[in-house]
Amino acid sequence: MKHPDDDNELFNRLEAEMAADSDGAVVDLDKARSARAESADRTPDSGPDRSGHSKLTESADPSEGESGDSGRTLVDRAAPTQSGPGLIDRIRDSKRLDVLPAWVKSGPEFADAMRWLAGHVWHTIAFHAVRVPFLYVPKLIWRSPRGLANTLGRIGRWAVDAEGEPLRQAEARRENSELYLKLSRQRDRRVRLRMLVTILGALSALGMALFLVFGAEPRTQVIAAVVAVLTLGWLGAPADAPLATRAVIKTEVQKLTSDIVIKAMASIGIGQIASAVAKGQDGIKFVAPITREGPGWRADIDLPLGVTVADVADRRARLASGLRRPLGCVWPDADPSEHEGRLILWVGDRDLSKTGIVKWPLANASKHDIFKRIPFGIDPRGRAQSVPMIQHNILIGSLPGQGKTASVRVLSCGAAMDPSVELWLHENKGTGDLDSLECVSHRFVSGIDDESIKYAADSLKLLREEVMRRAAAIKKLPRDLCPDKRVTRAIADKRSLKLWPLVGVFDECQNLFAHPKYGKQAGDDAEFIIKLGRALGVILILATQRPDKDSLPTGISGNVSIRFALKVAGQVENDMILGTSAYKNGVRATSFRPEIDAGNGYLAGATALPVVVRTAYLDDNATHAIAQRAHALRKTAGTLSGHALGEDAESTSGPSYDLLADVAAVVPPSEERVWNERIAARLAELRPEVYGGWKGENVTSALKPHGIKTRDVAGTTDDGTRTTRRGIARADLMKAIAERDEKRGAA
Repeated sequence: MKHPDDDNELFNRLEAEMAADSDGAVVDLDKARSARAESADRTPDSGPDRSGHSKLTESADPSEGESGDSGRTLVDRAAPTQSGPGLIDRIRDSKRLDVLPAWVKSGPEFADAMRWLAGHVWHTIAFHAVRVPFLYVPKLIWRSPRGLANTLGRIGRWAVDAEGEPLRQAEARRENSELYLKLSRQRDRRVRLRMLVTILGALSALGMALFLVFGAEPRTQVIAAVVAVLTLGWLGAPADAPLATRAVIKTEVQKLTSDIVIKAMASIGIGQIASAVAKGQDGIKFVAPITREGPGWRADIDLPLGVTVADVADRRARLASGLRRPLGCVWPDADPSEHEGRLILWVGDRDLSKTGIVKWPLANASKHDIFKRIPFGIDPRGRAQSVPMIQHNILIGSLPGQGKTASVRVLSCGAAMDPSVELWLHENKGTGDLDSLECVSHRFVSGIDDESIKYAADSLKLLREEVMRRAAAIKKLPRDLCPDKRVTRAIADKRSLKLWPLVGVFDECQNLFAHPKYGKQAGDDAEFIIKLGRALGVILILATQRPDKDSLPTGISGNVSIRFALKVAGQVENDMILGTSAYKNGVRATSFRPEIDAGNGYLAGATALPVVVRTAYLDDNATHAIAQRAHALRKTAGTLSGHALGEDAESTSGPSYDLLADVAAVVPPSEERVWNERIAARLAELRPEVYGGWKGENVTSALKPHGIKTRDVAGTTDDGTRTTRRGIARADLMKAIAERDEKRGAA
């Protein structure tokens, strides 16, 4: 039996179809009735049509649907619409603004703001204090006669009511005799009273002057004269020539407004924004008021549908032009907590490159824990940025001269300030940028020659073996001590486990990985360490100025977790450092200006989204001071090892040997000075398996880490010719051996 709801349902479908029929077609009632009949004949057991089509569907023939003879039949009823979130839900999902500004809640930012305020006040006080005796007082004395004349003139004009004279003359010209006479009588009364006050004041002043001249003490006379002269000088200052100059000249920066932002956004060449603005619409939506944030303005913007933050970042130069600001002032960023169309536009008051040298917060610290983040620099908004070291590997790349080695130095100093960290430093440029940290390094080399490259390659072999040893050691640790199978602070502090953090720094690593003899194996070892050493406390810091597939293997660039790119040449180099598609997503280190933006770079992996950072700077003197504190920490903790103790580091190739002892053996006491080339020849005879093929420059590089410097040494060649060549003094050699032996004895 047909249920009444079936008829109601069918009629509802008919009404919906008639309402949706925008072509004005008339529904055939006969066919509608037949459809009702078919619906009545169906039983609950009939089930769906096995052909895959419902009987209540439109005709499969398009021509039939378009003809006026056949009306369209109805389909499934439209799904009921759901109401939006309720009031409480909308309130709960709303974003609460901070009660206090971010810089107040941040200890470092608050301290920095207070330091700036104190410095500003001190500068103003000092500026004027220096000028008071040499500029301001002479000015007042010079202007005092004019001040006296001005004062007497003002008193005289007041006494005779000169200020009312123009009004009286105006009434006289109008021939208004009654008002003129009234003003004249008023003036007479004023003048009589004011003249009396003036005479009494003059007599009082005369009496005071006579008392000061004949009756007052000299000190009172001097004070009165000084006060009088300075007061008259103040009164004699011209209106257009103030006494004091400004200690600080305020730089007027145009306030960022919504109109300015809309016009600038419309000019960057994004069609959706430009068309909306052209039609009289904003095209963008400001989700919060434009406010001050740090030394600049912040605008939170919802971009039009289909426009992403990367699209805007791609046109940063055009946006800066539209805002009429320097490129280093305009920084469009995404909001990681919102959708891809939420733009955070920050416009600074001054170019980031003009911020000056960024001070490193740990420059004067006593020590640091590497399991905490290492301060690295500041972002354009002046917020401190830091880098985590544990469980990460770091890749730094840029063109020469853009601040790459300075960034390496900051991270190396941060690691050195933890006495539990074992440092392996390899500077394969040969300029000595990291020499100050030699005193705390377990392994250390500085040079670009084959021996230095071989030393760095040997370090990677040793690190690979260390990773495998640590993996086995971690596996044996009980679950309660090491539940996550990774090195922690508690595990690192147990020296017996030998699982303390180990940081390997390879500056100018392209010289290592591109080496024809050692490069391929070094690349394989580095990739192995990066993939497996992360959780085992082994950290690599790689820096290169030539990021390509030959000098930076893809297995390395694709697996590091933290990347820092300063100025690079193009898209390929950009993505080699920052990761695939970084350039496409608007993270472009190519936008930095050579030399002008030195020290500025994109930091990726240390925060939720890549951020522009201006790195802190440590010169050689500051680095040396930090290294000395780090050496003292290690000496107290008993963690000095390897090269820092003068011990020969392990080698994975060839027999072990004592270089200093071997050199002493081939340089007899009778030779006070000897050429390095002769030392190389004698060493090759002594140990051909170790020193075979050595030349004078090999001896120079090998002795440099021991503090033995080469010098010009006069001598005679085998054919009797007198000449000068590079060599060493035997006294320096013996001094180095004595110092090494003394350190070993103390240890």
